[in-house]
Amino acid sequence: MEQGRRRFLRSSGGLIGALVAAGFIGIDEVRAEAWNAAAFESKDLDQLIRNLGGSGAKATDAIEIVAPDIAENGAVVPIGVASKVEATEAIAIVVERNPNPLAALFTIPPGTLPALQTRVKMAETCNVVVLIKAAGEFQYAAKEIKVTIGGCGG
Repeated sequence: MEQGRRRFLRSSGGLIGALVAAGFIGIDEVRAEAWNAAAFESKDLDQLIRNLGGSGAKATDAIEIVAPDIAENGAVVPIGVASKVEATEAIAIVVERNPNPLAALFTIPPGTLPALQTRVKMAETCNVVVLIKAAGEFQYAAKEIKVTIGGCGG
């Protein structure tokens, strides 16, 4: 099993290198995580919005958050998000009291249904904020989730 995994990683690295060399993908695409490093290092919602290029956000009812009211294990909390905001470009999931609040950031290609499901870690009971970027503006909705067993070092 371990040899198969190593072989896959070696061949994947070679494939990515070949695609870059052939010009099919750019080196910037390989280093895509670098462009949003500041966002993932943000310590609060206002700083996150600024790091994503905004100046503020307004509350909206056009974002649906599907998540449990009580999470029995903060290490694995299921979150579902659906945006009814016209021309949604990006969806961010923010866990307010985590050491690094930005849990996930998704780019939504044009023409794609802006809905997703994922799992996040939660350090403690707090609001989970879903931030939507649409037409260059930010909107948000929030839901409090109670955590009974810690997930981020708890």
